[in-house]
Amino acid sequence: MNPANKGARVEGASHWPAISKDVAAFPVQPNMPDYDAARRGFTWDQARQALAGLPGGRGLNIAYEAVDRHVAEGRGGKEALRFVQADGGTRSLSYADLAEQSGRFAAMLKGLGVGRGERVFSLLGRSPELYAAVLGTFRNGSVFCPLFSAFGPEPVRQRLHLGDGRVLVTTKALYRKKVAPVRDSLPGLRHILLVDADGRPEPETLDLAELLAKADPNGEIADTQPGDMALLHFTSGTTGTPKGAIHVHDAVTAHYATGRFALDLHPDDIYWCTADPGWVTGMSYGIIAPLVHGVTAIVDEEELDADRWYRILAEQHVTVWYTAPTALRMLMKAGAERAAGHDLPALRFIASVGEPLNPEAVVWGRDVLGLPVHDNWWQTETGGIMIANYPAMDIRPGSMGRPLPGIEAALVARDADGKPIMKEGQAVLVTGPDTMGELALRPGWPSMFRGYLNEEERYRRCFAGGWYLTGDLAKRDADGYFWFVGRGDDVIKSSGHLIGPFEVESCLMEHPAVAEAGVIGVPDPVAGELVKAFVELKPGNEPTEQLQLEIIGFARKRLGAAVAPRLLDFTTTLPKTRSGKILRRLLKSRELGLPEGDTSTLESPAGPAMTLKERP
Repeated sequence: MNPANKGARVEGASHWPAISKDVAAFPVQPNMPDYDAARRGFTWDQARQALAGLPGGRGLNIAYEAVDRHVAEGRGGKEALRFVQADGGTRSLSYADLAEQSGRFAAMLKGLGVGRGERVFSLLGRSPELYAAVLGTFRNGSVFCPLFSAFGPEPVRQRLHLGDGRVLVTTKALYRKKVAPVRDSLPGLRHILLVDADGRPEPETLDLAELLAKADPNGEIADTQPGDMALLHFTSGTTGTPKGAIHVHDAVTAHYATGRFALDLHPDDIYWCTADPGWVTGMSYGIIAPLVHGVTAIVDEEELDADRWYRILAEQHVTVWYTAPTALRMLMKAGAERAAGHDLPALRFIASVGEPLNPEAVVWGRDVLGLPVHDNWWQTETGGIMIANYPAMDIRPGSMGRPLPGIEAALVARDADGKPIMKEGQAVLVTGPDTMGELALRPGWPSMFRGYLNEEERYRRCFAGGWYLTGDLAKRDADGYFWFVGRGDDVIKSSGHLIGPFEVESCLMEHPAVAEAGVIGVPDPVAGELVKAFVELKPGNEPTEQLQLEIIGFARKRLGAAVAPRLLDFTTTLPKTRSGKILRRLLKSRELGLPEGDTSTLESPAGPAMTLKERP
């Protein structure tokens, strides 16, 4: 029997010691001081009771929970969003300001004849108009679909077409460059609203400011129900077209609970989520979760720059920071001395998401910033955080953490073809510690996606034997911590060993010359596959053959010859999505000359490589 039939043992184990916590010394006591007790006593109905619901029991609407209930309860004057401008200056919107602006947007949509369930798209940077459009769309009972402003014309056209977009909110420059070239191929797109038309809109567009000035600031909130569609998030597959994941208004229940437990939000927090709202993290945790909790959220209108980010953390007195492994690695690459000049006394909690967080980054946070970084795991399809490292819980660097209260996670055994093993209609679960299986979640949490738009069969394939199958391979230790291994098609099979690329990448990053690494398997007639690494160096290091041999030797000493890379290329840039994930499947496709699949979310191609021949 193939070892995968039972759940395969994965080579290697974390050698990083656990980071313990002294909860009594925390400046703010955590919302979840006892993880096990919280899990035992939690229900999603209990979480819903923390929300207000629409007045008169009319239903549930994300906009009301995020904005209007704070105004109704006397907190309208509190600062909701603080925008940090290019020059370091700030401008703010209170909860009352957001209520008025979103009310006008909803009334404007209604005046244009945009109804319940119709899709409103955005193609914007992190501007005030974006946040008003999101909340105003929810108020109107319409469905919001964010697009990343760096998309090119074809990804924009494709998503507007697949999502049957009726309205697009964008800027004059983005319209000219990315929408006008494909406008004729989108007959269903009725209204294009320009946020900066200045009284002179482009042909076949409208001046949003002019429309809003005429709209009722008290635009009504639609009587939406928990199961009504609210959001459409497109996520790219390895092949084929992007998938439109449907999320409903009840997702706000999970955003509230995860903001409370996983991000430990308190009413007086100054919170900064660095993710762009064009992606699901920026929507769920850059807009909805902080506003539902009534905190002040920082919005940086510029892009990543190490000194700027440190200044924002210090000058804006950020208390809770939610960022991405790519950003942390860039800060690590910039050097610890860049952080040394910035005092961060207010910062009390750091979390990361987007891709697995290398152990070195967790420890770097503790040593350089004074706080360890807490990794967590979720997907576009889950709509919210599912597994996390919590403030009061010890961290095991490299682990995703433990499931959120209300989330049942398991590992499903897979056969040699990578399909879930079923017995009498139920999925067979992996039970032994440190044994690999496909990460699966028991359906029923509020932010779970409710379908792929117009792709019912594709949606059904995500479920089997009573579980949602995530496509990620993981292992679980004896204490219930989950450890990411890789996407199902990323795991490398070499000479009978199953090797998780994330573990190899993390080891390579421990070498002082390595900034980032991507690892794939390449075909070999004897071993089946060989481990190949692509390495990006830190400044000041030259890509020499001597350094290549040194890095391979370093990895062999740490991981063993069976797991360490036998092939290594230096590269100036690893291919990443615009949300920061390293695209291993693209590395592999280019290495083997295979079709690249959907590359609409690609930030940059891989840089030039210098090849090292295989070493014995």
